[in-house]
Amino acid sequence: MDNKINEIRRRISTLRAEMTLVEASIRDQVNRDLDCSEASYRLMAMRAEVAELVGHWKAAGGGERLPTVRERLSRSFADRPVATAKPAAVKSDKGKAKPGQSNART
Repeated sequence: MDNKINEIRRRISTLRAEMTLVEASIRDQVNRDLDCSEASYRLMAMRAEVAELVGHWKAAGGGERLPTVRERLSRSFADRPVATAKPAAVKSDKGKAKPGQSNART
């Protein structure tokens, strides 16, 4: 049963990712004054499929709240370590010859 729940969640996640791409395509088409009806129908079909999958997920015993795409992305960015600049190397005068001295061993 747990595998079925995980498979449904995986399918929901895949559909949500595809939906964001289709939504971006629709926005691009609208911005260029093109017909976006085909992409809109595809998006509505994806939404219906997600709603159906959520029903199957709940029926299979899934109970925790599913995160939205925005929540998943912000959580994945928050989990990443922050890249910091390396501290500048401090040059020391140790081992360098001072004026009037040589490096020769005596």
